[in-house]
Formats: sequence, structure tokens, C-alpha cells
Amino acid sequence: MIELAGLSYRMIRIDSLTIPPGITSVIGPNGSGKTTLLRLCSGIAVPENGMIHIDGKTPRETDVGWVNEFPDKNILFSRVSDEIASALRFSHVPCDETDRAVKTIARQMNITHLLDRTIKELSGGEKVLVALASALVQHPKILVLDEYDSHLDETRCLQIEELIRTSGVPYVIRCTQQMETASRGDLLLVMEDGKVTLSGNPARVFASLVQTPFYPMSWRCRI
Repeated sequence: MIELAGLSYRMIRIDSLTIPPGITSVIGPNGSGKTTLLRLCSGIAVPENGMIHIDGKTPRETDVGWVNEFPDKNILFSRVSDEIASALRFSHVPCDETDRAVKTIARQMNITHLLDRTIKELSGGEKVLVALASALVQHPKILVLDEYDSHLDETRCLQIEELIRTSGVPYVIRCTQQMETASRGDLLLVMEDGKVTLSGNPARVFASLVQTPFYPMSWRCRI
């Protein structure tokens, strides 16, 4: 379990929250604290007060995969294959094992044609896919995704979601502005003014949001 208790950091105030394994979607208006919460869960930011534990460990003691909303901020190297391999190389994984892992994740994500290209040649969507491959190649305990889907079309999003679900990553926390994406998660958190105002399975939470812009467009046909 991911457990948050007595948490405060800048605008974030969360007294108690438990996130089970699976895919958790975080939604809410701009400025509600979604990205800040993701930064805390990834260990990029450290709480001023309170705690976050992922199976009993702090985020900074946990293997975390992070994909930024702005893919260029994720990139460290100029060549795609080097970027995907970076986490394994930093962990001193043997070269042959690293090469196999890079080729495997590239094949699973259907981006083998990008491996020999430079980052500056890529589109925004391709950069997101490279950042996601770099995060997944290390088999993290938690994968944190900050609006990565804003750069991808619906078909590609569905393909990536299937890959993530079968990747074996225990915890996925994603912030999204796409309510169709949010509806496919296991747990839905709604944030407002730095607080989690609603949480639960998407069907139950969205039932409270019918009259808001946060209700999935495709679900309106069911009403």
C-alpha cells in the first residue's frame, strides 16, 4: 500500500490517504495540486510535515519511474537508445543485459525504429514514448505519470495502458486532463485546493461529477 498521513507541502494538505496497488488517476482543476502530489509520491519533493510510505519505504528509498508533462525535462542524453538505457547504466547493470532490456522495451512499445535517432529529431509524442520506455525499462515499484497522455492520440494511449497493466509495475499514479483515461483506472482521486475531495472507484466518483466538466463525455450517452 501507499500510505499518506499528516501530509503538508506548500498547498497540499492530506490528513490520511491509502492507495492500493493498481492504476490511480488524479484529476481536478488547474492549480489544484495534482502535479505537486505526484512530485511528492515520486520523491522529487519531500513533505514539510507528515509522511508518504510505499510498502513501508519512503519514495526516495523506492525504485520510481517518472514521466514529466513536458518530455524535454525528462531527457538527459542526445541519443534515444542512450536515454532509454540511462537508468540501468546508472545502476551499473552489465552492458549486455542493458542492451537486451532496451531492445525489449522498445519492441514492446513499438519504437525500435527510434533507437538510433537523436532526441532533437523526435516529435513531442515520440519524446513521451522514449521517456516512458526509460521509466519502464528499470521495472520500477511505482510509475508516476504527469499528463503524459496529452501528447498521444487515443489509440496510442490504449496501447500504452495495456503495456503498463501487463508490465508488472505494482503502483501507477497518473495525473490526466482526459476523463476517458481517468475512467479506465482502478482508483480515482479528485483534488481541489490541495486536498483530495473525492476518492474511490471511477464509477462511484464520477457519479458525483455528472454536472461538472469532469464527467467523461462517452459516459453522458449512458445517462
